[in-house]
Amino acid sequence: MHYHPLTSDDRQQMLEAIGVKSFEDLLKAIPTQIRARDLKVPEALSEMELRRQMEAVGKSNRSTKSILSFIGGGSYEHFIPAAVGQLMSRNEFYTAYTPYQPEASQGTLQAIFEYQSLIAELTGLDVSNASHYDGATSLAEAGLLALRQTGKRKLVVARSVHPDYRQVLRTYLEAADLTLEEFGFEKNGKFKREEFQELLTDEIGAVLFQTPNFLGAVEDLTGIAEEVHARGALLILAANPLSLGVLRSPGEWGADIAVGEGQVLGLAMGFGGPYLGYFAVTRELMRKIPGRLAGMTMDREGKRAFVLTLQAREQHIRREKAASNICTNEGLCALGACIYLTLLGKQGIRETGELNLDRAHYLREKISSLKGFRADCETPIFNEFMVFAKKPFSEIQSRLISQGILAGIDLSRYYPEMKNAFLVCATETKIQEELDQFVKALSQC
Repeated sequence: MHYHPLTSDDRQQMLEAIGVKSFEDLLKAIPTQIRARDLKVPEALSEMELRRQMEAVGKSNRSTKSILSFIGGGSYEHFIPAAVGQLMSRNEFYTAYTPYQPEASQGTLQAIFEYQSLIAELTGLDVSNASHYDGATSLAEAGLLALRQTGKRKLVVARSVHPDYRQVLRTYLEAADLTLEEFGFEKNGKFKREEFQELLTDEIGAVLFQTPNFLGAVEDLTGIAEEVHARGALLILAANPLSLGVLRSPGEWGADIAVGEGQVLGLAMGFGGPYLGYFAVTRELMRKIPGRLAGMTMDREGKRAFVLTLQAREQHIRREKAASNICTNEGLCALGACIYLTLLGKQGIRETGELNLDRAHYLREKISSLKGFRADCETPIFNEFMVFAKKPFSEIQSRLISQGILAGIDLSRYYPEMKNAFLVCATETKIQEELDQFVKALSQC
């Protein structure tokens, strides 16, 4: 997009149209004592000078292109085909806003429809919405949907669900005077089944699990859906969508709602976003889903056409019945996920998942053999796992950073009882030499 600044003549014409002589005349209503005196704004730079300055500032950051990272915990380094960014950068997508005159935006509606279809197939559920801001907000919205549907006021969530997600959920519920209870996990990271069953009463409106969970463990949810439904509650399952190429889908586990972070589907790691929260439900919950649904139909001439089938937003229905006040979904991010999934296809998603399994299992086995480190090699994982060290993780982290390696996430930050424990992630982006380099660096700590 080109930037066309105003000329002096343009400004003068605008001032004359307003009925004033100068820009200062527009500021007369602002008391002089609160006006900014001297902003000390430097002289304008040329394009070449500005580029040089920005590049110098950028070099102070260290990205995964210049450092070997084994950090996961919700934001992951994956290979992104060049076509994803190229297609997302097309002007008709890059500058498009949410379609307020939807049927005039056939391209946008088709992209949403394709995205929804792919997410529904991936999760094994019937309906997907057009996305949320991130995994945390999609989980929180799922909790609210479940309580609206069941008419109850209490949720229970596994403590192994991402800590940031649980905090966002807690914030949502507190504002609505709703209750949240948590159940713990075993030493291997799997949830405590007995503790869960004690909390599962008729007062519960929904139960929330994550698998693979924040600690990397793949949960065994056999029989959980039946237990939850017997109490008149809904089962909400958060999952890494990339893992669904090799692991059971939420639909296969009997989940009513599937949510999670879609950053792994062709979106680059960033400082908190923009990311993508996917959201899928069973057919029974379709009319309660927050956001919007795009559908495919035929126009009067018999041609294929796309429409907004459902919008549960406060602009379109009575405010008290609105499911969400989200205005603009992460449409561009959803498009990126759609392109990524289309490029890889079923076989590609499966192969990528298998590569993640291979890298993580290889690395876990190697680390478990190191003196001073312990990793549970029996617990099923996808691409990340817990490591317990004899030394403080802060010491290990500092030493490896000096070698250009990010060792992982300090788990004591989220779980105070897990001292000297850290979460390690290995995706398809890591080759064997890099995995061995990490193991060697740990062995010298």
